[in-house]
Amino acid sequence: MKQGLSLRVSQHLALTPQLQQSIRLLQLSTLEMAQEVEQMLDENPFLERTEEVAEREAFGLDHVDVPVSAGEQIADASVADAPVTPPSLSDAASSSSEATEGDGLESKLEGASPVEESWEGDGTVEMAPDDSEWGGDAPARNSGSGDGDETASAADLARAPVSLQDHLHDQARCLRLSDEDRAALYFLIESLNDDGYLEESLAELASAWLHLSAVSTLVENDPAVQEEREALEQRLGVALQLLQHMEPAGVGARDLGECLRLQILELRNTPEARAALAICAQPLELMAKRDIKRLCNLCGIDDETARAALGLIARLEPKPGRRFVDVERNIVVPDVIVTRAGRGFKVILNPDVMPRLRVHDVYANAMRQNRGGRDNGGEAGHAAMQQRLQEARWFIKNIQQRFDTILRVSSAIVERQRNFFMHGELAMRPLVLREIADELGLHESTISRVTTAKYMATPFGTYELKYFFGSSLGTETGGNASSTAVRALLKQFISAEEPAKPLSDNQLSDLLREQGIECARRTVAKYREALRIAPANLRKSL
Repeated sequence: MKQGLSLRVSQHLALTPQLQQSIRLLQLSTLEMAQEVEQMLDENPFLERTEEVAEREAFGLDHVDVPVSAGEQIADASVADAPVTPPSLSDAASSSSEATEGDGLESKLEGASPVEESWEGDGTVEMAPDDSEWGGDAPARNSGSGDGDETASAADLARAPVSLQDHLHDQARCLRLSDEDRAALYFLIESLNDDGYLEESLAELASAWLHLSAVSTLVENDPAVQEEREALEQRLGVALQLLQHMEPAGVGARDLGECLRLQILELRNTPEARAALAICAQPLELMAKRDIKRLCNLCGIDDETARAALGLIARLEPKPGRRFVDVERNIVVPDVIVTRAGRGFKVILNPDVMPRLRVHDVYANAMRQNRGGRDNGGEAGHAAMQQRLQEARWFIKNIQQRFDTILRVSSAIVERQRNFFMHGELAMRPLVLREIADELGLHESTISRVTTAKYMATPFGTYELKYFFGSSLGTETGGNASSTAVRALLKQFISAEEPAKPLSDNQLSDLLREQGIECARRTVAKYREALRIAPANLRKSL
């Protein structure tokens, strides 16, 4: 075995903690970003919120690239040579209002443990070639705008509606019931799903009630338990009759057929209503296929009455609890707002989603003035707190870079899709991620992270940034048409078709070919399914 020394040159890519945090923040949604900010505020005593509209310098960007050792030397020199400036009235007021919070933060300063990862950087203030990918060379933009009347706050959008259970409980309070019947009705109302259906049978609900009561300690095969279960099932049946007569009509049904029958019973007693009741008693597959001939034979009605009954059924609500669903969880708060400005468009960041953070001046100055003292745990404690301070500065910088990158990408999208913002979906042009990446000098993966779970409010509605990217289809003239524009054209064709003679996929393909767009039948079917439009045989009007 021979020993020797050899020299080998190799290259490898190392992601610093700062870059890792920047990548992670960039791909977070608005909700996840808010949660990340709250977590950092709880963990880092040097971060605090500010109600003022902060400029870019107030985010700590002028200090973020300064090495820790150099900053400490400057702070020590200023403390030794210059007197301490007394706090202003505003500083005194803010420090007095945060006295309670300050006690807890000072305890964190004393008992903090050193951070494993280094946030100090390499001591250089020059911009690395890869730093521009994260918005380092982005120009400072003012996110605040004076058009406060044009933008709605998130609080105005998020108004919690009345739930289905609350609506039914309000009606139940108006009924004169015994305590047992009221408890049974309450149990059924709380057992409904979001659509207003009762998924469990009465026997299963009675067994569940027994398990929740003291009877669960008895033997299942005990005659007394069986008798109690039967009595409870009868009581639940009576409560179910009361529930099914409440508003909205159809609530408390066990299946779709029963839901439709309950709604028909609330209508006037007409031949069409009686025929609709008979049709709902048949297998629902026949109604879905609109097999009128077989329905006429099974129900003993004529063709005209069957068509009128199916038309009546089509106007019913298959999900009675739909309008009571909590829509707050479906609200999308845009990250970017696009408004008209003369002949062009103005792109601004939504100020409601931008966290306004700053470095806590009181604790930062106290740490600089007491460097190496005995009150803060010595040199080790001071180094740990200095690392926390640098981490807070990097966090603020990465947040600023995140919003700068989102704004740059959004502005490039608006510039490329100007026709969409003027004329709508039909004017959308083909666009891929690489085009925006080449224009901004960013990587394609960066554009993908920026456009995921980020939303833009436009004059035509709120869309995800990915919505503005789409593949292209060839045209007869040699140009390209956006797949988004083709889907909008298909939707326009179908909305203008005759209800009695809906357009098939082949006919839709021919119509697109007349417009100069080459689109196969399979592609038309894929786009139609993406738009959640039924095929021609199900769209045919009665």
